[in-house]
Amino acid sequence: MALMVGSLYDALRSANVTEEKARKAAEEVADFQKQIGDARTDIAVLKRMMGFVLAGVVSLLFLQLRTLS
Repeated sequence: MALMVGSLYDALRSANVTEEKARKAAEEVADFQKQIGDARTDIAVLKRMMGFVLAGVVSLLFLQLRTLS
């Protein structure tokens, strides 16, 4: 059985949704949450990379300004 969100499953079952439909819906939400977590991890890595690039560009600008003076 795949990972599923228990509270959603319980809420759907209490709303008289069939067990199969409630299980599938809860599994899809759990999969979607995993995908969102993966995307957030990727975004965090990209933010770090952009920080390093920005720091490099700023340092190159300062070096260029220093040589012009």
